[in-house]
Amino acid sequence: MLDQASKLRELVAKDKMHKKVTIPSFRSIAVVSGKGGVGKTNLTLNLAIALAQLEKKVMILDADLGMANVDILLGLVTQYNLLSVLKGHKSLDEIIVEGPSGIKIIPGGSGLGEIASIDKQHQELLWEQLKNICKDIEYLFIDCGAGISRTILGFISAADDVLVVLTPEPTSITDAYSVIKVLSRFEINSQVLLAVNKVSDLKEANITANKIETVSNRFLNIKIKRLGYVSKDNHVEKAVCSQIPFTILNPKCKASDDIKQLAINLIEGKMKPPRGIDKFIGRLFRLFE
Repeated sequence: MLDQASKLRELVAKDKMHKKVTIPSFRSIAVVSGKGGVGKTNLTLNLAIALAQLEKKVMILDADLGMANVDILLGLVTQYNLLSVLKGHKSLDEIIVEGPSGIKIIPGGSGLGEIASIDKQHQELLWEQLKNICKDIEYLFIDCGAGISRTILGFISAADDVLVVLTPEPTSITDAYSVIKVLSRFEINSQVLLAVNKVSDLKEANITANKIETVSNRFLNIKIKRLGYVSKDNHVEKAVCSQIPFTILNPKCKASDDIKQLAINLIEGKMKPPRGIDKFIGRLFRLFE
């Protein structure tokens, strides 16, 4: 059986051969959690970096209307966000920040809440800019705020996939189930990806995922697909304090190994075909009309 390092090298080699004859496909993933404090943004950021290290082109849209958590984790002080674009001070291309391993970040923040108030012409201009920026992107992560709101539901419905992040804490499990219940009730998604964060071991990860799966299979019409788990690791907290992603600061720690496995699972997993950038933009446009 191949070890992880060998598997990563093999995956990159296969991907290079594949890219010679195909155009990169665009996949959008909305990342949500039932409550704050589960490490959703940290997981999203490091998963994006792990994919970039596998030579994928990755972008993160910081769609948290409150705090710009992606910026904080990277120690960045961004002067501009989507609000600057909406006011005509900057183009979308000018506000994009480049992160580790070449990932791109769109600082959204409060600007997302203002999109609905601009006229249709300016909205169309914004979506055209977004379309141009995303034409070479293979994975777009939309880092949503905790809980469920109309805006978050809109991003989830526009995205190809939704990734729910939770921890083994009972409150986190309950809140994650509440999010999945809403998605099932409104028939927004037929499948939910699940990532269990801050686990002691594989056994705890499986127990946590089983709890969600059991109750979902019994009461909801939605499929739960396990993407993987990330171990509780002291290196993660140290990386947060240093404002350097743990996959960069400690690439060989347990949490980094787990994140790399999540990236492999995402690439190799049998996912539904992506709808493409045009449909994603179209759905976003309808959301903010």
